Amino acid sequence: MEQTESLRIIPNMDVWRPADACETLTAWACAISRQDGPSSLIFSRQNLPFVERDEINVDDMEKGGYIMLEAPNGPSSVEVTLVATGSEVALAAEARKQLLAMNIQTRLVSMPSTTVFDRQDKEYRDFVLGEGRPVVAIEAGRTDGWWKYIRGAGTVIGLDRFGESAPASELFKLFGFTVDNVVETVQHVLSQGK
Repeated sequence: MEQTESLRIIPNMDVWRPADACETLTAWACAISRQDGPSSLIFSRQNLPFVERDEINVDDMEKGGYIMLEAPNGPSSVEVTLVATGSEVALAAEARKQLLAMNIQTRLVSMPSTTVFDRQDKEYRDFVLGEGRPVVAIEAGRTDGWWKYIRGAGTVIGLDRFGESAPASELFKLFGFTVDNVVETVQHVLSQGK
């Protein structure tokens, strides 16, 4: 996963890490139609579930980051925004379900391409991230590139070390890529903001 962040810092390189088949099709279409630079598509080794969305909006997917699931009470009710990419989007979606059951209004943003998202205008970026609300970013990789999206008491759930070897399910637990850890992290972030 450290290679993904390395690719993201290459000038003019678009890096896509899709969460499911819809995002994969969009990433592929954007990569092959791009005329002004290279693209890298980073796919997961494991099978990924189709992630339910409020609606499939390819135009927003093509912007690199978009609101996949809005807080049920609408944009003005958002208490926290979860931002994830690739296989961590399914994890964030499950955590969102638990947070909603606890009456925490949660927006889920899928960000298949940080490089493309960063080229969008500030108004769009602020709208997607929920200006003035805490953001918790989740990626099983280096955290360096995610801090620019963090708002308020938000944080990044990531991996800034290397060298562990075990089955993926054990490593995810060890490094905190679990629904329980995401929920606990959000609770902590929200308690810091009060």
